[in-house]
Amino acid sequence: MTISNPHEHCIRVRGARVHNLRNIDVDIPRDKLVVITGVSGSGKSSLAFDTLFAEGQRRYLESLSTWSRQFLDQLERPDVDHIDGLPPTISVEQRSGSLNPRSTVATTTEIHDYLRLLYARVGTPHCPQCDRSVQRQSVRAIVEKVLALEDRQKVMILAPLVRGRRGAHREVFERIARDGFVRVRIDGQMHEVSDPPELNSRRLHTIDAVVDRLIVKPGIEDRLRESIELAVTRAEGTCLISHQCEDEWRDRLYSTKFSCPDCELSFPPLEPRSFSFNSPYGACEECTGLGTTTGEGTDADTEDSPAETCRTCGGARLSPFPRTVTIAGTACHEFLQLNVREAASYCGSLTEKFDAEHAATPVIEATVSEIAARLTYLDRVGLGYITLDRPAGTLSGGEFQRARLASCVGSQLIGACYILDEPTIGLHPADTVRLIDTLLALRDRGNSVIAVEHDLDVIRAVDHVIDLGPGAGRDGGLVVAAGTPRQIGESRSSVTGMCLRNDRSRPQRTPRPQAETELIVRSARTHNLQGVDVRFPLKRLVAVTGVSGSGKSSLVTSTLVPELRRRLASSAAKSEERPVSACDEIAGVEQIQRLLVIDQSALGRNARSNPATYSDVWKHVRNLFARTRDARIRGFKARRFSFNAKDGRCPECSGHGEKRIEMNFLPDMRVVCPACRGSRFNRQTLAVRFNGRTVADLLAMRFDQAANFFSEIAKLHGILETFCDVGLGYLVLGQSSLTLSGGEAQRVRLATELAQSSRRNSLFVLDEPTTGLHAADVSNLVNLLQRLVDQGHSVIVIEHHPDVIRSADWIIDLGPGSGDDGGRVVAEGTPEQVTAVPESQTGTYLKQPPGLTLPPTLPA
Repeated sequence: MTISNPHEHCIRVRGARVHNLRNIDVDIPRDKLVVITGVSGSGKSSLAFDTLFAEGQRRYLESLSTWSRQFLDQLERPDVDHIDGLPPTISVEQRSGSLNPRSTVATTTEIHDYLRLLYARVGTPHCPQCDRSVQRQSVRAIVEKVLALEDRQKVMILAPLVRGRRGAHREVFERIARDGFVRVRIDGQMHEVSDPPELNSRRLHTIDAVVDRLIVKPGIEDRLRESIELAVTRAEGTCLISHQCEDEWRDRLYSTKFSCPDCELSFPPLEPRSFSFNSPYGACEECTGLGTTTGEGTDADTEDSPAETCRTCGGARLSPFPRTVTIAGTACHEFLQLNVREAASYCGSLTEKFDAEHAATPVIEATVSEIAARLTYLDRVGLGYITLDRPAGTLSGGEFQRARLASCVGSQLIGACYILDEPTIGLHPADTVRLIDTLLALRDRGNSVIAVEHDLDVIRAVDHVIDLGPGAGRDGGLVVAAGTPRQIGESRSSVTGMCLRNDRSRPQRTPRPQAETELIVRSARTHNLQGVDVRFPLKRLVAVTGVSGSGKSSLVTSTLVPELRRRLASSAAKSEERPVSACDEIAGVEQIQRLLVIDQSALGRNARSNPATYSDVWKHVRNLFARTRDARIRGFKARRFSFNAKDGRCPECSGHGEKRIEMNFLPDMRVVCPACRGSRFNRQTLAVRFNGRTVADLLAMRFDQAANFFSEIAKLHGILETFCDVGLGYLVLGQSSLTLSGGEAQRVRLATELAQSSRRNSLFVLDEPTTGLHAADVSNLVNLLQRLVDQGHSVIVIEHHPDVIRSADWIIDLGPGSGDDGGRVVAEGTPEQVTAVPESQTGTYLKQPPGLTLPPTLPA
């Protein structure tokens, strides 16, 4: 009798202590759709990515050989007692490190890989010069070409066996020897077959067998024909004719497969790599496959050196011959210029064409079906408007993650554990249902899907919810509730449950009169904007909304912001204005004194940067310490209390508080500095105290604790209180900026500006500031934005969150669709006015009561 293990269908986490997790035990159902949620800073990412994914990645690397592991960054074991039942893990995050500039939507989703195979197998090649379809060249035609060379010219007949491939290629040399050849040309150098050199297996090599060597003269026709026939037989239809010209040998490739008799050109066999702009055998030589070149006479290191479309390939990225290969009249690079929906329609027509003309070979069936499936999934996750050749680096975090998600669904993997980071980022509520369908499809294929998510519609649709909290930072890290969405909704201790019950206070819109001043953008036409005129009321909270791809970022970040920056810079320099290119005119710029774009990029580039230094809190703290009696006696200035200053920091760890120990084949270890015990400062600096605390003590404080500690110092207390007001009281003053999420970094910037901003008439621009925010934290953010407006500033937010939209003074709703179907102003006005416009999807959503009820096809 088989005894089932009650835990075999669970991922069992015991004693997790990563970051702020407080020794928690969690059972996560396998093969289910699970959401990890909780207030900002409660430990969601610590559990999902820093514990589950980190352990899964570490286990995979440990399965490799010791020799292989030496070339990889070894990972430390996360601080957890043990994890059982963990499947192979795949992280689908908003960003995957620094993206390669060659990466596109098609390469990210593997569509390009299948496309390369399809064009290499069934594409119709054409001559780059005359555009006629190329045909195979006969051996007789090749013989005539050789005989046409000058009399008494030395000629070699070679069989190209290896062209630019890595490896030692010992089997190739053995094959050449078995075939009776005596000489071989390796990377352009002649060698005896009996004594070939040892090749570096990691480098690319080219190997040609020397079939014959002769001199052009009468009577060699038969021998020449036999040699060429032998060469094309051994080299699968190609041969190299190398003839001596003065002191050098010049090669000319001939092919029995592709040649143009009119232009007297031969072409190499088509391979999948021929259509790869990442391969030297497919990339355009002028731009090396980038599609762009740096403009002449400009400095490549400045923003004033925009990339220009490559004049050779016209942005196609491919070399001349692959650019001519077509299927149903469409070249590979032309297919990639289509958006997802257009490409899906084209694939449908291809299927019909192949059924009629090619009898649906296995290659065609496999490639077209895989391409079509991935295009379908891309459309399902709300990316139907994006072109396949769009660089991945230009995608927003949410778009990039959903593109990778579509690739995961199309990969047909089963038994894996996918971990996602807020997949609804950048999605309009109208698109959320399709995303949920995609996640459910991934689950139904036999995978475990774990998402860090705040969207209440997604939470209602999942199988299991893990709610962390109850607070943030040190007040979080506990499992507040776990179970089905219904069970979470019934929990009285869960903030998420309170939101699911709609039992919470929501931010309210501040009544304000009609704005007296405004910015007017006339005839904006960036990307898919269709020459729209848009009014932005000043000294008001303005929300720019619309479905994904409707043109929100094109209007705000690609049109308004660049032109305002240029105009403000021109005004400050008193220089002549350059003509506006993204729109005809922006009126009202003179009413703005400065522009602040608050994004979610990291606050600093190294581990020394932290919220205290960024917000100038630490500058005030250092000044306070410098004014103490002990500091004045010792002659310490404010600089002494900076861990970046040599005279104040610990000399052993250079102010890092820890030391890195290299372990060769094992992961590098980071240990607390034995000299300063993690304090970062030397003993003399730590001898100075303010109200009984050292600078190291203050760096270890949270913002809410520091606000109480400095309650008598108005300037410093005001800055610290602002951080608490925006929901960042749990952050530690000395916490490395590299550990902050994008949403936390954005709110640090906001709090800093709010606390320090004394100038009026500033314009704040934010792109989805609710990213990473729990529903319970959104009220704090809205209150912050309202405070900025009350101080006389103007705020423009690109946002999908209904609470933010309902709180706005003015809404600009773009659409009605995405891509070419968007780019128009569907509705504008107050929330009440927008809800009255039937064509507005945003207005339709705002009409519904708080907490969207999902369609009956999804579980409640």
